[in-house]
Amino acid sequence: MLPAMHRRQFVQHAAALAALPAFGGLAMTGPWPETATQAARVVNGERLNGWLAQFDAIGRTASGINRVAYSAADLAGRAFTKELFAQSGLTMRLDTAGNMLARLPGTDSALKPILIGSHVDSVTDGGNYDGPVGSFGAIEVARSLLEQKVRLRHPLEVVVWQNEEGGTIGSKIAVGLLTPADLDKVARSGKTVREGIGIIGGDVSRLAESVRKKDDLAGYLELHIEQGGQLEKNHRQIGVVDGIVGLRWFEITITGFANHAGATPMDQRQDAMLAAATFTVAVNEAIRGEAGRQVATVGRLNVLPNTTNVIPGQVTLTVDLRDLSQATIDRFTARFEQLGRDIGKATSTTFAFTQMVNSTPALSDTRLTQVVESSAGALGLTHQRMPSGAGHDAQEVAHIAPMAMIFVPSVGGISHSPREFSRAADITNGANVLLNAVIAADKVLP
Repeated sequence: MLPAMHRRQFVQHAAALAALPAFGGLAMTGPWPETATQAARVVNGERLNGWLAQFDAIGRTASGINRVAYSAADLAGRAFTKELFAQSGLTMRLDTAGNMLARLPGTDSALKPILIGSHVDSVTDGGNYDGPVGSFGAIEVARSLLEQKVRLRHPLEVVVWQNEEGGTIGSKIAVGLLTPADLDKVARSGKTVREGIGIIGGDVSRLAESVRKKDDLAGYLELHIEQGGQLEKNHRQIGVVDGIVGLRWFEITITGFANHAGATPMDQRQDAMLAAATFTVAVNEAIRGEAGRQVATVGRLNVLPNTTNVIPGQVTLTVDLRDLSQATIDRFTARFEQLGRDIGKATSTTFAFTQMVNSTPALSDTRLTQVVESSAGALGLTHQRMPSGAGHDAQEVAHIAPMAMIFVPSVGGISHSPREFSRAADITNGANVLLNAVIAADKVLP
């Protein structure tokens, strides 16, 4: 719910909105104000949460939400989103990458646009809030600006990125970071990225037309669920993201010697599983042994020959390493490689490291984080600074433009799960902060 001090203002806005004609044929009477006012404004939270409730049925299966990129459910989700653009009086266009975009003109045609948005695809067996909260929140913000006749100096663009969960594909294309090899990667739907772009209406032969250059945008704001439990634990309503952690993934192949489990003495074994287990514990101890917010996870193991009565001859495992400091990521990379050498020597095995993913930390823009904080304060919402431990499209956009993110609580800190849930009041709070942050950013950005 909105704080008591703003309920009267909400009622006033609700009455004003009720007086407007249906938005599909919104009649703009009289000139728009040249600039936004300083008073805190609110979105139509009931409408926004209604959209999310309807969207929950798309891709819903017995095991969770399955709107994986380029699947039939993803196409249905995109069609639903396209209809929301239309209902909101926004003319949607599709870029050659398959990203969905709409634009509100500003009063100063010389200014670069402020971009807001997120994604609507999901992980396998995921939830309904990761992505759609920010995408639908951005559409609702644009619609609220139109309905309340607030016109910004900057143009405002709303974006729904394609295939965020498969590696921030749409936003990578937009900033020129997608490689030809990336196009041949297979999404969770079984389609390659190359095939998927065509399926959703893009044109892989013209991807260069969707690339934005540095300074093409004034700034980027993204609303998202926290995907963790810090806001709930600290009884805070809004997270002001001060940066998105860098991410480095390794695939490590440990080679020993497969031999008979009963006939091989313990002191003559080259046990790849023993080396993998020792390494897993060592990674955990190394990360926990140093003060900081760094995290590392051994998440997948493949064992050969994976038989009860054979000593494992080879294990392939993955390590996911994250921190907001690039120096910390580099330092632990070297530490893990040294651990591999030491454990290999002790177990008569060899460790081979292959780097799979390497994304650098993205720090939020100071002006935009201050704008988010001040907007939360103006709405009477409790807030805190925090890093994002998960990757987002904002991390890619940060290569070319100032960015900031707004988090709302995830109940129980659960995400990428059928149990993922954010309360309607928290989602409304986040959209209200986004609305006011956009208005404030319009004043502070060049």
